[in-house]
Amino acid sequence: MTYFIFAGDMLVMAFMTIVVVWVSLRSSARQIEEAASISLNDERDPDA
Repeated sequence: MTYFIFAGDMLVMAFMTIVVVWVSLRSSARQIEEAASISLNDERDPDA
């Protein structure tokens, strides 16, 4: 049973890695930079 869980985890990790690589190759550097800064920009005070 442990092997099934381990194999499932490896499949999920492989899928997530492929998605990250695919998105990185299909996006421009500007789009990646904008996406990376979303979490940094959400804490700014909109009234300031």
